[in-house]
Amino acid sequence: MTEPLSRPTPTLVVLRPLGENRRELVGEVPRRPGLPARKARARAIEEATSGRAKPGEGYAAVLRSEWHIAFDW
Repeated sequence: MTEPLSRPTPTLVVLRPLGENRRELVGEVPRRPGLPARKARARAIEEATSGRAKPGEGYAAVLRSEWHIAFDW
C-alpha cells in the first residue's frame, strides 16, 4: 500500500518596517493550523518577535509561497 503524499506545512514570512517603503525579514514561522488567517498572521508576528511587536507598528506576515510568487515576474 502506498503512503499518501504529505503536504509541506505552510510557513509565514514575518517582516518589520525599516522606514518608508522598506522592510526587514524578521523570520519564518510555521502557520498554526485551525486559526483564521488574520489570527494566524498575528500569532506568527508575536512568535517571530518574541512578543516585542506592538499593535500598529506595521509588521507584516505573508505566506512564504506567496512571497516567492510575488517575486517571480
